[in-house]
Amino acid sequence: MSAVEVNLDGLVGPTHHYGGLGPGNLASARHRGETSNPRAAALQGLAKMKVLVDLGIHQAVLPPHERPSVAALRRLGFAGRDEEVLERAWREAPDLLSACASASSMWAANAATVSAAAETVDGRVHLTPANFAAELHRALETETTAAVLRKIFDDAARFAHHQALTACAWLSDEGAANHMRLATGHDGTGIEIFVYGRTAREDAPLRFPARQTLEASAAIARLHGVKRALFVRQSAAAIDAGVFHNDVVAVANENVLLHHEAAFAGGEAEIARIRAACGGELKVFTIDAGELPLETAIDSYLFNSQLVSLPAGDMALVCPEECREIPAAWSTIERLRDAVPLSEVRAVSVRQSMRNGGGPACLRLRVPLEDDGLAAMHPRVIVDDALLARLTAWVERHYRDRLHPQDLADPQLLVESRTALDEVSEILGLGAIYPFQI
Repeated sequence: MSAVEVNLDGLVGPTHHYGGLGPGNLASARHRGETSNPRAAALQGLAKMKVLVDLGIHQAVLPPHERPSVAALRRLGFAGRDEEVLERAWREAPDLLSACASASSMWAANAATVSAAAETVDGRVHLTPANFAAELHRALETETTAAVLRKIFDDAARFAHHQALTACAWLSDEGAANHMRLATGHDGTGIEIFVYGRTAREDAPLRFPARQTLEASAAIARLHGVKRALFVRQSAAAIDAGVFHNDVVAVANENVLLHHEAAFAGGEAEIARIRAACGGELKVFTIDAGELPLETAIDSYLFNSQLVSLPAGDMALVCPEECREIPAAWSTIERLRDAVPLSEVRAVSVRQSMRNGGGPACLRLRVPLEDDGLAAMHPRVIVDDALLARLTAWVERHYRDRLHPQDLADPQLLVESRTALDEVSEILGLGAIYPFQI
């Protein structure tokens, strides 16, 4: 039985704004309070999906979440009619309103951790939604994410769904942005690498929080029945420089690992440990600071590119347009083009997402599937040109082209958002998935 990888991209929601909500996310902090363009953000995401579809990659979508979450605001003590809740929240606690209106579910790399059937004891694909214990705006996503994943992968013989870990500092989990799979092809048995920033009893690093704990990663590996797991520590210096997730400084695909030399706490010794665990097939490309300074790696998001396998068996890199504009990043990619090798390099514009700290890889969740698993997926979320056209028209009908944080208190935005989400849930055939629909 052959295997493929499906990329599930999060559709950008109508309340995409620059709230600066992610501590340690430098781009998010830099653009806090600026006016965003939700329509452009969503269309850029769809255009990126089109690039993947045209490359022959299996592509699917995850719907946006209901935002602003009036229910979450009510749980925080804001009472009254919807419009009164929004107005009072903006007046008394604008950061809470921003958190409860965040469109951060667009960054599907954080939605869950996924283990391939080939790597698990029971031979099923295992999925655990992230708990986002470190951040309110993302912690609000867990329940909807779990429900949507269960609808898309609704076959107990092939998919095992787990509850999110208990949301606490001890078990802080941010999903696949801190998880890599190395294998000889998508249908080969490999090893799962869980990257963590601290242990439960530590407060390191010093400047920015480490969002993933070793204890959370180990719990997920146990729940999934992962046969071969390796736990690797992030560099505290990298986290303090703005590397809030591992996928800002490392990307893996099949037997290829690209990483910045500052990515892991153990440095060369850690890479040697990964090599020993993976065997002789592993190809490691270490990018040193002389070629690409860590700050430039963060600004360009080179490592947040999508490294994907093409149908013919070669690989392609889908990188942010910013890489083309930063000479050191582009020269690194040109060198990798021959070294990996890469038969295709596509630079895509996801600038609205990048300004909030999310590149191409942040926007997608990788799900390795065997043929029967692919056939068992909910078919209406699988992207083709017809669905892209329909979603493009949906965005153009419902999304604003300007949104300032103060607009989150506009009750009409809530109406517009719910109208759009009601329609997209019908387009994707997911049924009632939002509180306002129940």
